[in-house]
Amino acid sequence: MSEFTGIPTDTGTGGNSLDTDLNTPYDKANMAWIMVAGSFVWLMVPGIGLLYSGLSRKKHALSLLWASIMTISVVTFQWYWWGYSLVFSHNTRGNGFIGTLSEFGFKNVLGAPSAAGTVPDILFAWFQGMFAMVTGILMVGGACERARLFPMMVFLFLFITIVYCPIACWTWNPEGWLATLGALDYAGGGPVHICSGHGALIYALILGRRNDPLTKSGVPKYKPHSVTSVVLGTVFTWIGWIGGFNPGSAGNATIRAWYSAYSTNLAAACGALTWMFIDYFRSGRKWTTVGLCSGAISGLVGITPAAGFVPLWASVIIGIVTAAGCNLAVDLKNLLKIDDGLDVYALHGVGGCIGSVLTGIFAADYINALAGVESSPIAGGWINHNYKQVGYQLAAVCATIAWTCVVTACLLLILDRIPFLRLRLRPEEEELGTDEAEIGEFTYEEDAVYIPEPIRSKSIAEAPPANIDDKIHTGNNSSSELQSEPKTTSANA
Repeated sequence: MSEFTGIPTDTGTGGNSLDTDLNTPYDKANMAWIMVAGSFVWLMVPGIGLLYSGLSRKKHALSLLWASIMTISVVTFQWYWWGYSLVFSHNTRGNGFIGTLSEFGFKNVLGAPSAAGTVPDILFAWFQGMFAMVTGILMVGGACERARLFPMMVFLFLFITIVYCPIACWTWNPEGWLATLGALDYAGGGPVHICSGHGALIYALILGRRNDPLTKSGVPKYKPHSVTSVVLGTVFTWIGWIGGFNPGSAGNATIRAWYSAYSTNLAAACGALTWMFIDYFRSGRKWTTVGLCSGAISGLVGITPAAGFVPLWASVIIGIVTAAGCNLAVDLKNLLKIDDGLDVYALHGVGGCIGSVLTGIFAADYINALAGVESSPIAGGWINHNYKQVGYQLAAVCATIAWTCVVTACLLLILDRIPFLRLRLRPEEEELGTDEAEIGEFTYEEDAVYIPEPIRSKSIAEAPPANIDDKIHTGNNSSSELQSEPKTTSANA
């Protein structure tokens, strides 16, 4: 057994792991909890992709699932390359505007205390990287059904670097200017939702509306191709939110984390019911499933900046108010004539703003103190007679919106003028569908007349049976039949 005689430090890697037990300063329960919470947040990214895929048309459905896995991959690399350093370096530039590159390529990211204090840098980097991924997949939803995929990847890398990282640094780095001002953001109302929602709005604006000869004015509107996928995507997203996104943001395994989990679930439930009842009167007296799912997402968005600060009764109000506000905001795309087909702006941009302001009203010092000795005291909001807190929240909202909209627009306009980074599909490609034009694979292989692999018979490879369509229609299209019967036979034989 090794002799550990060194003393962990607060700088660099935290010490030499050969002679220093770097685990000593940390509670292992806290570390285990943050690791599990981060894994739950990871699940939200493919969950959002599944939700988006269900809301889209069939010929674009795979591209949105593709976007979720692409986002995980691109943002993971960006976060390792310089994203974490730009947000959570132990010192900042520009009076808390942006971090330095002192942790570039995860240099020295190991056992020293992170910005959270309760867990080491390497674990905190893991957890916070998931939030960057969620922001990325939400934002690319603004490109629904008309964006070229390679420029999307380039734009995503630049968006997370130039738009998300500064906002996250302002908000969550202890030296960030919004943090020192006193703005409260528990789990990402500004950096994740306001940022992604407004980024998606600008993406949709610059791409232009989808081609639809039947829609002469306004924006096209299509039915979701798979409500089942919408429900499954909502389930993945909801469990990720209550299992990691919000309770993990406590940074420790304390009562505050568990309290925020319940407040998150409560707000989502109230949001789901609110949206469903509103749609009942707006949608021909139908209890819409998509409305139920949309309301749950809006409630989750609204409670995100507030979950670790507000009492449970306030979670009910936040869920109801956010769902009602987001439901009405869906109509804004017709007023603005911006084709945000997945309503990312209405749910996340507007919902994040509502939640951030309501945090300033309902934040309570005694809820924050549930973290015990690991808590950082706050003055609370209006219910603690700290009336200027709403002003701080509005300052954070306005700064986030301004930075996101201006910088996102500049990035997209520049990229679109580079020939090989043209943002939008050509009209004929869009009509064909993103899946066929850009990926060459499909969510549903309905038009396939035979199974191409493995090919065991040369005669089958050259000429499928003449009555193959009948076989498929009657359900007798197993791979063994299609690959071993070179002669024409009756479909009902």
